[in-house]
Amino acid sequence: MKSVLIIIIVLMVAFLAFQSFVNKSVQDTEEQPYKVLKKEGEFEIRHYPSVVMATVKMPPANYGQTSSGGFRRLAGYIFGGNQRKQKIAMTSPVQMEFGNDASSMSFMMPSEYSMQDLPKPDDSGIDIHPSQEEYVAAVSFSGFASNDKIKAHEEMLAKFIKDRNLVVKGAFRVLGYDPPYKMTDRRNEVIVPIEYKN
Repeated sequence: MKSVLIIIIVLMVAFLAFQSFVNKSVQDTEEQPYKVLKKEGEFEIRHYPSVVMATVKMPPANYGQTSSGGFRRLAGYIFGGNQRKQKIAMTSPVQMEFGNDASSMSFMMPSEYSMQDLPKPDDSGIDIHPSQEEYVAAVSFSGFASNDKIKAHEEMLAKFIKDRNLVVKGAFRVLGYDPPYKMTDRRNEVIVPIEYKN
């Protein structure tokens, strides 16, 4: 009985140490910049400047299908799947869009790179491009993302927009900030482009 207790304690300490390391690595990861222009409760209106993105498009899919397939392909690019076999640092968040015609996933490229600096992907389905400067409405949620959570927060954000007579200019996107092995303080967001005059 005593040995079982010792094993449990050792495993708990190891788990906490690992999560502390993960939290530190997440804090050190470069995030896509934005400016909060207005905050109302859990909702925000933000301005995003243009950045360089790597995007892969896929057939219509839900969150689970897009997150696994898209991540594998984009991770392959930044881990050396490119013409220079160059490794590129991971950034945050991962962006996902789900539509009736197609779905997509995007990684922001680190700010040290311009379009000209980045190597060509081995995967011809990966597009390196500048993002559009935009205003968005955003809502955050914690825990692990799921199709149901995403749908519920899309509906919340749609109501927020409708109640304020804002005009939607694009599709809803899901932002995931944490790796799958981070168990605590997880951060996810749903955003949608809007017309906005500051």
